[in-house]
Amino acid sequence: MTGTNNRQMQQITRRGFLSAGTALSFTIVGAKAVAGTQANSRVKVGLIGQGDRGRMIAGMVQRHGGYEPVAVADYFEQVANAAGDRLGVSKTNRFSGLSGYKGVIAADVEAVFLETPPYCFPEHVEAAVQAGRHVYIAKPLGCDVPGCLRIRNAAKKATASKRVFLCDFQTRTDPFFIEGVKRVHEGEIGAIGMISSEYNDESFRDPPKTATIESRLQELIWVNDDDLGGSYLVNAGIHAVDVAIWIAGQMPTSAMGASRVVRTDPHGDSHDVFSLTYEFPNGMILNHRGEHLKNRSDFRSECFGQGSDGWIETGYSTRVRILAQNGGWRGGDVVNLYPMGAQRNIDAFHKSVTGGIYDNPTVEPSINATLATILGREAARRRMKLTLDEVLRENRRLEPDLTGLKT
Repeated sequence: MTGTNNRQMQQITRRGFLSAGTALSFTIVGAKAVAGTQANSRVKVGLIGQGDRGRMIAGMVQRHGGYEPVAVADYFEQVANAAGDRLGVSKTNRFSGLSGYKGVIAADVEAVFLETPPYCFPEHVEAAVQAGRHVYIAKPLGCDVPGCLRIRNAAKKATASKRVFLCDFQTRTDPFFIEGVKRVHEGEIGAIGMISSEYNDESFRDPPKTATIESRLQELIWVNDDDLGGSYLVNAGIHAVDVAIWIAGQMPTSAMGASRVVRTDPHGDSHDVFSLTYEFPNGMILNHRGEHLKNRSDFRSECFGQGSDGWIETGYSTRVRILAQNGGWRGGDVVNLYPMGAQRNIDAFHKSVTGGIYDNPTVEPSINATLATILGREAARRRMKLTLDEVLRENRRLEPDLTGLKT
């Protein structure tokens, strides 16, 4: 890919991809695009959450060839019915309201795909694992520390019960990211002194609040609310922070920084600009910055690791490469990671379910990334240095007000 094409790719934001219509994802990634998708066993699945990304994932699941969608749920009845029509799900297996997920889990399904606002995840995950279902879940894994810890415990139970639990981060599926981070861990750039990460994208609509939060549960409006979506840092900036932690090979011990609200006429409480410094046990430093404003800034989710003998560059929509004193690695362009990463994860989930592979390697890194961004959110909002241990001990729970919602 040329430099011009890379710049064009930067203009395709992750949410812009969704707004362009899910048909694009199917054009880019067909049912046979990933080797091994035509397997002998069709896994019966239920799909919970049919908003923008949920609709995209459902379409990929349907086209994969190894799944049979048999149940669907969304808070909004019309959305659940539209999904049922697209997926060929019987009307008796279409559920809505806050408790719709219970109907899906109780149906004749082997696995569930969770694509709801993340405040729902702890409750949905615990119910799915208790029922013996395999779980495919979007990021982030909760909005607060208690939610993350509930999911960690449920995932451990799933593993012990020989159930698959897969967390859908795209970057960790990309061959260039995998090879680049592996080379760093093998010492190709020497001892890492500092990592820099950046996540820039536009904000979501943030309309005035209504009598209930029903109006916040669609069109990704919930990202503006810490108790529903975790915040812009936890929900979106997590992509860059996760890569930084992956490169570091360890969790941060503390964070400090500042954040604020800059978007026009805000109604949710999520801050939308962030500047953070994380510290790690060995003294390594991570600087993260992010902004989520409708200011025509290019989409960027990038990370740079500075070592004593070289450095690594990674970009969600650009490239991965290593420049070093001795050797180095030219890497390559990262292409269509948003759909391709999801497709690879959907295929890996199928292979694990049908092949009886229960090591569930995506769980701990995804929990760690979520906890790291929660730490960053709290430190930046309070404008003080916080340790991870302090945030874990505090164990602060964010309680959305569900009054008046359809059960």
